[in-house]
Amino acid sequence: MRPNLILHVIAKFVIPLIILFALYVQFHGDFGPGGGFQAGVIFSAAFILYSLVFGLETAEKIIPHHWLRILASLGVVIYAGVGIESLILGSNYLDYTLLGSNQIAGQHLGILLVELGVGITVAAAMLILFFAFAGRGRE
Repeated sequence: MRPNLILHVIAKFVIPLIILFALYVQFHGDFGPGGGFQAGVIFSAAFILYSLVFGLETAEKIIPHHWLRILASLGVVIYAGVGIESLILGSNYLDYTLLGSNQIAGQHLGILLVELGVGITVAAAMLILFFAFAGRGRE
């Protein structure tokens, strides 16, 4: 496939904006609409756009398969770790009230960490699925 200069320039302009919006949705999720799942999907959409414009092999060089598996696992560990920390502190699983200096700070920190874990796992899982389907027939 012949590279398209206009498509490359537009993608290089749009992809950072998509990633910035994903970060906004990720960290604004406990104050308004959004959260980890939505942010993960938006974040992975940026990389899917990159791979559609610049090629699958180029995208796989940026995020190799083994890193995607590590990131998918890391998100689950963060999510479960928050719950286990709550249990260690003497509360119920995913009861965030004891994580901070007061109840509001604990809930804010707990939700932020859980949503971060969800976002990392969703983004990695979406990219694993995309690379698996897009890479069919290469091997």
